[in-house]
Amino acid sequence: MCRWLAYSGSPIYLDSLLLEPENSLIHQSLHAHKGRTTTNGDGFGVGWYGERGLPGLYREILPAWNDQNLHSLTRQIRSGLFFAHVRASTGTATSRANCHPFTFGPWLFMHNGQIGEYQRIRRTLDLLIPDATYPARLGTTDSELIFLLLFRHGLEKDPAAALRGATAEIVDIMQRAQIVEPFRMTAALSDGKRSWAVRFSTDHEPPSLFWHGEPDELIVVSEPLDGVAHYWRPVPPGHLLSFEHGSEIVMEPFRI
Repeated sequence: MCRWLAYSGSPIYLDSLLLEPENSLIHQSLHAHKGRTTTNGDGFGVGWYGERGLPGLYREILPAWNDQNLHSLTRQIRSGLFFAHVRASTGTATSRANCHPFTFGPWLFMHNGQIGEYQRIRRTLDLLIPDATYPARLGTTDSELIFLLLFRHGLEKDPAAALRGATAEIVDIMQRAQIVEPFRMTAALSDGKRSWAVRFSTDHEPPSLFWHGEPDELIVVSEPLDGVAHYWRPVPPGHLLSFEHGSEIVMEPFRI
């Protein structure tokens, strides 16, 4: 499965997290330690917030370790809130439209995991995407589907409730279809000011997720960027982390 990173804090150059650490996200694209797949070479993406209201986005189907444009851009772009993602496909095509993060208006979203037996219920789920956001459905992944379903559940009013509502609806449809494969997910969401990260699974094996927080920054990662064990704390299974630069970090149960 995929690996991802979310940062919120004082503006930094993207390469300081994506390239420089010993287990940087670019390194994880080739040699992940905690993912179900070692190699995450089915494309990548970076989304960042700058001085304008809408996020910037760069996505490509090349492996992240082999894209010189990515290396150059991350050395020049500085941001106080950015997402980065390296992809390992779970069955959908390797295309730019299927690379994370996904964006609509001011929102960024990225995901690691899989809806069990997704192809069996894909059409049912697609029909639930609101008409206003369906034109943004450019790819074929369950990740993009989850993102667009958030708008059906009031994303713009209460993002945490939207994450719970969309997750509960997916689980309900899986149960009615008698799907036994699990729904596993870590996901990150932001509107450019506040961000949310969730770790969830219908079984006891949710994908890994860790965080490190200081007064002026928070980093959330699929796996630690170095070997300093006490530096990284796991997000407990079934929990939602929310954060905003300069505000308290909130950890709460993710009950659906």
